[in-house]
Amino acid sequence: MQKKLMAAAVALATPMLAPAQSTVQIYGNAEWEYGILEQGNNRPRVDYNEVTGSYLGFKGTESLGGGVSAWFQCETTMDIRAFDQTGLCSRNSGLGFKGGFGNVWGGRWHTPFSRMYGIGMVGIEETGNLGFARIHGSTGSTSISEQGTGNAGGTNRQQFRRRESCLTTYETPSMGGFMVGVAASCGNAASDLAGGATDAGNNKKPRVYSIAGTYSQGPLGLGLGYQRHVDVGTFNTVGAAELEDRAWGAAARYAFGPLLVGMTYMDRKWETATGHVKNRTWTIGAEWTIAGPHAIHVAYGTTGDSKGNSATGIAGIGGAEAPGGDTGYKAYSLAYKYSFSKRTSAKIGWVRYDNDANSDAVRPYNTAALLGNGQSLDSFSLILKHRF
Repeated sequence: MQKKLMAAAVALATPMLAPAQSTVQIYGNAEWEYGILEQGNNRPRVDYNEVTGSYLGFKGTESLGGGVSAWFQCETTMDIRAFDQTGLCSRNSGLGFKGGFGNVWGGRWHTPFSRMYGIGMVGIEETGNLGFARIHGSTGSTSISEQGTGNAGGTNRQQFRRRESCLTTYETPSMGGFMVGVAASCGNAASDLAGGATDAGNNKKPRVYSIAGTYSQGPLGLGLGYQRHVDVGTFNTVGAAELEDRAWGAAARYAFGPLLVGMTYMDRKWETATGHVKNRTWTIGAEWTIAGPHAIHVAYGTTGDSKGNSATGIAGIGGAEAPGGDTGYKAYSLAYKYSFSKRTSAKIGWVRYDNDANSDAVRPYNTAALLGNGQSLDSFSLILKHRF
């Protein structure tokens, strides 16, 4: 009798002791790009391999009841060349809760502004040799929050399409296709200066604040957003200027049957120690599915002259020259895509980067000193992709 009672007790306790189960999915994208690129200044062409779009991810959800779920995601850059060995969760990764109230999570993620802007990126690659990231200031995982002496995001301030570390994000539920997202990065930084010095104005907590609204319904997608970077001057230095950057942007896309058209616009402004510098950039692109697996992609992008009163510009590919005439840059792209299946495709294309007479801002894998102002550079690339 005692054995039967013990067995019954164990049977009743087992469901409570068993760990809660969640559904985990493995996903990713294997990408390989081979390009032939101009170097400028009559230097020889170079061939270059890229895998910027490759990643491996794990994600899972668990229902907590009452319409609420917990979820996690760990996405890591996957370099099939074995050149760049990156740590786990280097891309969009986080832990959060979602339900009727919306979705809230913390981790490294593209800001709401960055994701909004992607709505209009049509006919072009996000990154790589055929990408237009050089037009609107690049994209990637360089973080303002990962500061150190003299850093605080200062070397990548041109990036507003950024994947930011230590980001807390909230998204409303979709309301008839409309949604709003807001996010702020953490203030993990030193609390004082070396040697015990104090300065109320030093840049101890560089942060990113981002907000965007999007609409997606049927063939139409729209987005509007704003982003600010604060305390991005020289980090933890007495008397350092408290600098700020800001951008607002818009994006749109529409499908006319087999023709998809997209546009982006961004107005950027940066503070410097001597004033401010700003410019405006926009792109337009189209993807035409001719028949079956065949498609043509075309795109054009331009960044206008730098304006303002600063004596300097903003460093970085796709940044801003010091204010003045003929300081803009442009890009043109034409490509053919063949889809072997819904998950596997090949794309071959051409892109031209065209700097104005007083600009060297667009320079694939080149330093400014080697390129020189006013150069036009051509690139030809083959991209293979397999999603899983």
